[in-house]
Amino acid sequence: MVEVELSRIMITQTSDHQVIWLREKGGKRSFPILIGIFEALAIHRKIKEEDTIRPMTHDLLANVIAALHFRLSRVIVTSLRENTFFAKLVLGSNGTEVEIDSRPSDAIALAVRLEAPIFVAEEVLQEVAKDESA
Repeated sequence: MVEVELSRIMITQTSDHQVIWLREKGGKRSFPILIGIFEALAIHRKIKEEDTIRPMTHDLLANVIAALHFRLSRVIVTSLRENTFFAKLVLGSNGTEVEIDSRPSDAIALAVRLEAPIFVAEEVLQEVAKDESA
């Protein structure tokens, strides 16, 4: 697994698909993931520290995780199949870890919200990433 960080988010009103870019921490590889507008706005709001009057879906899930005495240990983008990325949330509590399937967009929105690290499987990076120094 390779740790990555959210390096860019592109929101446009003219498309149903928004784009986030993940970049290898301490490295030069990066790649885009297409996400929906609601997930993009959730990520954008958290980065800009904009609060909403009531909890949105990702806030709700973060609150549920905390109320159950778990923490989001990490997010993993595990695979790419037929141009679709797959991810897992890794929740931890008292030395126990639980993996939960997730869309990468939701997983990254939670990771940003809960300040959890994001990892990508090396084989996924090899397939999709490009070297930014090239």
